[in-house]
Amino acid sequence: MAVARHLLWAVCVLRVALATVYFQEEFLDGGLQTTQNGRFYAISARFKPFSNKGKTLVIQYTVKHEQKMDCGGGYIKVFPADVDQKNLSGKSQYYIMFGPDICGFDIKKVHVILHFKNQYHSNKKPIRCKVDGFTHLYTLILRPDLTYEVRIDGQGIESGSIEYDWNLTSLKKMDKTSAESKDWKQEEEDKLQDWEKHFLDASKPSDWNSELDGEWQAHMLQKPPYQDGLKPEGIDKDVWLHQKMKNTNYLTEYDLSEFENIGAIGLELWQVRSGTIFDNFLITDDEEYAENFGKATWGETKGPEREMDAIQAKEEVKKAREEDEEELLMGKFDGNQNNFRRFHRRDEL
Repeated sequence: MAVARHLLWAVCVLRVALATVYFQEEFLDGGLQTTQNGRFYAISARFKPFSNKGKTLVIQYTVKHEQKMDCGGGYIKVFPADVDQKNLSGKSQYYIMFGPDICGFDIKKVHVILHFKNQYHSNKKPIRCKVDGFTHLYTLILRPDLTYEVRIDGQGIESGSIEYDWNLTSLKKMDKTSAESKDWKQEEEDKLQDWEKHFLDASKPSDWNSELDGEWQAHMLQKPPYQDGLKPEGIDKDVWLHQKMKNTNYLTEYDLSEFENIGAIGLELWQVRSGTIFDNFLITDDEEYAENFGKATWGETKGPEREMDAIQAKEEVKKAREEDEEELLMGKFDGNQNNFRRFHRRDEL
């Protein structure tokens, strides 16, 4: 295993020549852990500011809910370089918020929130997070072609278009409207002087006797002969409807995946029950490097972690049986109760 890990690190070192690593932090054989229940946590690390314009942006880290998490965040935030680290809070502006959030039975999702045009926009697709007690690798990839991908443990969970999955397609149309046509007249035209005159204007003769001649009916009068130069009247124009025009500068002027001044990464979250462990933080422009880094860190520990968990579970069950047998011999336990219910499987949290 040690040889395999050294080989993976060698691949990472070789890949560094091609990749740009903006931030990388791993706590060897440890992690950054929350310790007190019912607390807000705020911690951040600054690095050299950069812009990801025209480049892929990969954000990756591991998180482990060692406790039986019932409500609390496990996400990270990427901040602009001018963030006030000493007064970091929920009001601090961030560029990206990414990671799991758990609260009760309803909320067990992965947040992917982007800051764009002074507003925060959430991914409209529901992405379920892992809810067991093992360490998991979370990866967010934003590409310059406005596509994205979310991976958990190296496996693609969700992907698509940033425009459509964040409901931002309306921003492709310009805010200002088109002007009215010069010859457009919305007001009503004045009626002609002889407008009320019509052809059925004959009146009943004064000597008409209805009893003798029957009921009088007006005769249809012949239309006047055609006069050269007459034209049909036009139809009145309705209210002018402004047309929506395509914003040709949309992709270049307002790129949804570009952030000009990235300079800090951190945790700013609330946890009802503490104990979450964060580790292996990485920000880079190279997907392959991120994948190799994940294999060299999380990939090397996931197997031993599960083996150790299985050993601990067996020891807990053995200890519980010994305690129950002792209580049974002392007459404190009737033998019908099942105290093993207090032990849970990691994959059933």
